[in-house]
Amino acid sequence: MNALGKQLLVEFTGCEPGRLSDPEFIAQAMLRAAQASGATVVTHSFHHFAPLGVSGVVIISESHLAIHTWPEHAFAAVDYFTCGSRIEMPLGLDVLKEALGAAAMDVVSVQRGAGIAPIPSAGLPRG
Repeated sequence: MNALGKQLLVEFTGCEPGRLSDPEFIAQAMLRAAQASGATVVTHSFHHFAPLGVSGVVIISESHLAIHTWPEHAFAAVDYFTCGSRIEMPLGLDVLKEALGAAAMDVVSVQRGAGIAPIPSAGLPRG
């Protein structure tokens, strides 16, 4: 059964709290992770929450890489979704683990759109 994409839900624990509250550091780490995976970066946006935490997303041609951090818990949650079979997601996650100074990384993999049948071409724009 083919799936439309693969999504990794990742929890990084034991991270360096100072890194988790620095939006520029997080943005650069996420961009490096996407590039290490072989993804094509389209754009990115990150937000710093007062007093702590960062949320952000890197939009890639193949979908997205998103993060939310809790410096007070030394914790970061990452969502990596891709519809491209050539993307090496584990390489990007290794980059993030090192950048965040994480002691541990737990990953759950989900197949998205498994078993979805194509929509008949009626009503779709013709190219």
